[in-house]
Amino acid sequence: MKKNIFITGSSGFIGRNLTEQLNNYHNVFYEDHKNLDLLNTSKVESYFNHNKIDVVIHCASQGVIRKEIEASNSLKIIDDNLRMFFNLSRCVKNGMQMYVLGSGAEYNKNNPLKKVNEDQFDRSVPTEPYEFSKYVISKFVEKTDNITSLRLFGVYGKYENYTFRFISNSLIKYILRLPIVINQNVVFDYLYIDDLVSILKFFIDNPPKRRILNVTSTESIDLVSIANIINTLDNYQTDVIVLNEGYNKEYSGDNSKLLDEINNLCFTQYRDGIRELYKYYVKNFDNIDTTKITRDPYLEKRQKVKK
Repeated sequence: MKKNIFITGSSGFIGRNLTEQLNNYHNVFYEDHKNLDLLNTSKVESYFNHNKIDVVIHCASQGVIRKEIEASNSLKIIDDNLRMFFNLSRCVKNGMQMYVLGSGAEYNKNNPLKKVNEDQFDRSVPTEPYEFSKYVISKFVEKTDNITSLRLFGVYGKYENYTFRFISNSLIKYILRLPIVINQNVVFDYLYIDDLVSILKFFIDNPPKRRILNVTSTESIDLVSIANIINTLDNYQTDVIVLNEGYNKEYSGDNSKLLDEINNLCFTQYRDGIRELYKYYVKNFDNIDTTKITRDPYLEKRQKVKK
């Protein structure tokens, strides 16, 4: 049965993919900031009163990008993220369901996070504003009945910001035959965007038993291995340069509880997901601002090292 799905942040990476794909199965509602300011309590309430919403998927966030955090007021990031969430959550009544996109950083990225599980939450408090706002939201979600926080680690796919997201950025450098420069190798969990859409599609019809879930792939991967996969995509290879030895702090999550919620859940293999994304960039290469790639600060740093 079709449901009315309200997706916030529909112009962003994840929201755009969700809007595009879920529209094939449900009635998808989405608004840009000009039409609906999520910081305005009365406008959000009015929107819910005029639309029969069954499910909310809250993707909108401030301060996800480190540069945004440095260039903005930290308290404003916290205030905006909390205000958006609570303006929405107070409108989620009985019979409705809300999914908020959380972050593995809620476990506090100041520490190595190696296959961290949901029971390890709140052992420390994150210090960065974006991460702290997600932490506070999770503390509230723990006590609700119809809101679920999906903690994401790394997600990749079309529409992500290729100027700094590692997999997309590296793919475009590969197409341009530029070196892939890594500041320091690190182990991550990456989830292909289509897998996230499939998971949410399942939960829309089968709400999870748990309020907090790590939503991530089973297999972790390091950045050098990703670069090596990229170097198999065509009949040429580009240089892979690591500026600093050793490994940075791992960032991976245990998805056992997710697997318990969805039987026989399968994830896109890294080689397959990266190849699909490569095909997307080749097909849409004329729309890419390559100057933002060639001005990569790590490339500039590499040139200084060579001199």
